[in-house]
Amino acid sequence: MSAELQRWNTRFSAPEYIFGTGPNELLAAQRPLLRRGQRALCVADGEGRNSVWLAEQGLEVTAFDFSPVGVEKARRLAAERGVNVSYEVADVYGWRWPEARFDLVAAIFVQFADPAMRGFMFERMARALRSGGLLVVQGYTPKQLQYGTGGPKHVENFYTAELLRSAFAGFEVLDLREHERVMAEGTQHCGPSALVDFVARKPRSESKAAA
Repeated sequence: MSAELQRWNTRFSAPEYIFGTGPNELLAAQRPLLRRGQRALCVADGEGRNSVWLAEQGLEVTAFDFSPVGVEKARRLAAERGVNVSYEVADVYGWRWPEARFDLVAAIFVQFADPAMRGFMFERMARALRSGGLLVVQGYTPKQLQYGTGGPKHVENFYTAELLRSAFAGFEVLDLREHERVMAEGTQHCGPSALVDFVARKPRSESKAAA
């Protein structure tokens, strides 16, 4: 077992849900854009707060995380809420990443990824979206190091607006902003925070646009 996996298993072993059980605020704000029956993917979903919320909105949800402890907590949360989510234990490199399958892909604070893993992950996220699909990403900016209220310790793992715009060049940007706010998502995302929000649509293919 890697040291990183051990670290996350230990964190998720806490009796409480360390990031809370409610959805991330940026994701929840996209509710008007969601439709029942759409397919959604939650990347590195941890304890399941976002996947469960999406399932409660009537979406068909797939989620994965590399921590079996986190995934087990997610399954318990889904059962308590009475929804079905397809959970899998896998890491970013090992997950299957089907092509053009999802109407929504969400990656919320997936900042354990170093630049190489992040590049791989972002490319696969874009590929997994259907034409016209919605991408939702939130993360910390480098200024978060001043706050120390969550996030990675290595500056290269942080996001900026320019990094996200470049990674998903060609997407229709619906919301892209760096900002600061006081977070209250469990015990791990709590307090003043430096954030970047990114919501975008994958370009529609010519065949779809002509239909």
